[in-house]
Amino acid sequence: MSIEIKGINKQFGTFTALNHINLDIQTGELLALLGPSGCGKTTLLRIIAGLETPDSGQILFHGEDTTDTHVRERQVGFVFQHYALFRHMTVFENVAFGLRVRPRKTRPSEAEIKRKVHELLGLVQLDWLADRYPAQLSGGQRQRIALARALAVEPKVLLLDEPFGALDTKVRKELRRWLRRLHDEMHITSVFVTHDQEEALEVADRVVVMNKGKIEQIGSPDTVYDQPASQFVYQFLGNVNLFHSRVQAGFAEIGEARWPAPDTHDGQAVAFVRPHDIDIDRTQVGNALPVVINHIRAIGPMVRLEMTLQDTQEIVEAEMPRDAYAGRQFKEGERVFIRPRQAKVFAKEDYAI
Repeated sequence: MSIEIKGINKQFGTFTALNHINLDIQTGELLALLGPSGCGKTTLLRIIAGLETPDSGQILFHGEDTTDTHVRERQVGFVFQHYALFRHMTVFENVAFGLRVRPRKTRPSEAEIKRKVHELLGLVQLDWLADRYPAQLSGGQRQRIALARALAVEPKVLLLDEPFGALDTKVRKELRRWLRRLHDEMHITSVFVTHDQEEALEVADRVVVMNKGKIEQIGSPDTVYDQPASQFVYQFLGNVNLFHSRVQAGFAEIGEARWPAPDTHDGQAVAFVRPHDIDIDRTQVGNALPVVINHIRAIGPMVRLEMTLQDTQEIVEAEMPRDAYAGRQFKEGERVFIRPRQAKVFAKEDYAI
């Protein structure tokens, strides 16, 4: 089921939640709506579901206008952050609920309901919990049951609103890998909302980065991370260092260092550099800047170094694999030189925090 979103606008009083959103979602795609709180991603998901009505614009399912179609007739499955399971029902009855409340002429037989529910519980690897109640399950198990219940009605579209947001980090990582495998098996057109950059980049086929009711960029996880279309995308997707600089004759200058900036006109500018794109040396080699190391912290397989630029006193963060650091053994208080391998430069007047 493909979805076309055309010119969607939505206001809540004086607040603009969505500002002329256009988006095509391909059949069988797993798409992430990514952005900070208040950017409009959940409002857009609810409009796709039919739980919210746009002020203007159209939603088309497989070419058919469903803008005014009731949520019950859209054939969507919805998974919320907080499970929304019926506490008084067993796992089996929770999954069967959507089938049991169908109109009599489309309601499956009891035998068919039983077969379908056990098939779905097997799919989410929880068939052995059929007789338990939600209170007896872990958070990860509850969310998998919520997904099985959403799939029971055989939706053409699956919508997930921060599905793993209420879970701890380890369970969240396990479930998003599981969701990716499940999607690869079922190929249901799926849209999920998240503010977790790592989650979106790991799970989705494409990522839609949203900010203040608008789409900043649409692309594959690699594209939005490696080729950010705006300063907002660059900052939102992972850690980043900001250098104040000046562009002259196609080059951004920071102290004695220079980087190509072919798309930026001369004048004040800012350069963005990822921490893992910074080399550190004890001798000044080529395009390097003098810094003093303030703090060194080992975080899992990485070592993070916080430094101060000698010329401007700006804080810079660099990261390197733990084994690379082991051969260098930098010390806090040591004066060294940093050399960004690549930088993205924006004109100063185009930049806003």
